[in-house]
Amino acid sequence: MAESVGRLSPRQRMINLMYIVLTAMLALNVSSDVLDGFAQVEDGLAKTNESVGQRNDAIYSQLRAFTDLNPDKGTPWLRRADEVRLGADRLYQHIDSLKLEIVREADGPEGTLSDIQGRENLDAAAIVMLGPVDSKGKHLRESVEAYRSQVTACVTDSAKRSAIESALSTAPFSRPGTLTSQLWEEAKFENQPLVAAVTLLTKLQNDVRYAEGEALSSLLAAVDAGDVRVNELNAFVIPNSRMVMRGGRYSASIVLAAVDTTARPDIYVGGSKLPGDRGVYELATSRTGTFDYSGYIEVAHGDGSTTRHPFTSSYTVMEPSATVSATMMNVLYAGINNPVSISVPGVPMKDVSATMTNGTLSRQGDSWVARPAKVGENATVTVTANIDGRPQTVSSTTFRVRRLPDPTAYLSLPGDKERYKGGRPISKAVLTNLPGLEAAIDDDMLDINFQVLGFETVFFDQMGNAIPEVSQGSQFTQRQRDQFRRLSRGKRFYISRIRAKGPDGIERTLSPMEVIVN
Repeated sequence: MAESVGRLSPRQRMINLMYIVLTAMLALNVSSDVLDGFAQVEDGLAKTNESVGQRNDAIYSQLRAFTDLNPDKGTPWLRRADEVRLGADRLYQHIDSLKLEIVREADGPEGTLSDIQGRENLDAAAIVMLGPVDSKGKHLRESVEAYRSQVTACVTDSAKRSAIESALSTAPFSRPGTLTSQLWEEAKFENQPLVAAVTLLTKLQNDVRYAEGEALSSLLAAVDAGDVRVNELNAFVIPNSRMVMRGGRYSASIVLAAVDTTARPDIYVGGSKLPGDRGVYELATSRTGTFDYSGYIEVAHGDGSTTRHPFTSSYTVMEPSATVSATMMNVLYAGINNPVSISVPGVPMKDVSATMTNGTLSRQGDSWVARPAKVGENATVTVTANIDGRPQTVSSTTFRVRRLPDPTAYLSLPGDKERYKGGRPISKAVLTNLPGLEAAIDDDMLDINFQVLGFETVFFDQMGNAIPEVSQGSQFTQRQRDQFRRLSRGKRFYISRIRAKGPDGIERTLSPMEVIVN
């Protein structure tokens, strides 16, 4: 072989040497491409962390809103959610500080995560994370293990709990071709390029946010009444009232608990099947007294068999008396006018009068308007009728008084009077011409406008940094409009910290809105 090489011409030797150099240069280019790939993955993970964080904020807001309405039931779950979020934020910030420390170990005290110079540095991660005196990698592992235990204790679903344990696993790792296992921190940071170590830490932050979201979702689901297991089917008769005036109509709903809406059962009363599929039993009443009736509900099962569930009930027909009902619903709202219907069958409206405790009750033509004063204190409506020339109290009805529910923020679109409440694309041209933000309750029962006192728009730059802009009252500022014009198709921003006041004079903070530019 030595003789063969010795016979090569100087020109051939030069060609061989150039080939070796070219091969080395190609290897260096592959390494650079790999490092660029890590940088791109890092950017993608950072943006994903922002999105997951916003999703977690939305879940937490739902739990807090429920707790505001039902403190006794929601407070224990909200307290656990606060602990989960505090643990996630602490661990997330700790990982951020480690990333910056690794970068500055390579780039100097002025190094930043947004502009890493020594991406290929193989020593910085090990120096910071695997130091012999203060092993920050070991401390990070212990912090991850503690948070994993905290989160999995909140998740009842075994599949989700297993997924969290896998995502936040800190088990020793065996590299291919080795006989012994390495500690988690050694496998992650020993001989690791700087940019790869930073990307691994960002991925760990993503796993922390994922675990936080699963825990918050489980805590929110635990509050719901759906956590009660159904193991028995029973027939129920739900009458509108067991007391019916002569000449009126008796109406009752006959239902099966835990009924499947896609396969409603057949209902029989007195041997005859009820028409329709809603289980409404109606009949005309012509005489007073108490009347019994019975029947059964026939349920078809998946194997073709059927079962019968019997029921019995009764109703009473009485002579006419006053009826009082809230037009909107079974409660009255403090601080606003509540339409109320009051009538006494067989008595002209001019001979009917009524009074109310905890507020005022006034007549408007043949209708009435109740305006309760205090939330939490019942309002009792007492009806008096002039019968045979003398006043007679015929009814006394008690209503619960509640605070107005929170409104929904929206953007009023021109033309068709549509209310945009976020979550779908909106034209950029329409958006830039809108005056500002509005809020109202429009749930088909209540239609009440609120005054928007202020809000904040949150935009995100190319680096994922949040750029908040505060409004002037309910109107968009010029700076906010300028941000709208800079948004490209498919971009989104958020309107948060929305403060509104209703006719009851109570100021409240509304849920944020996501706006997508079309």
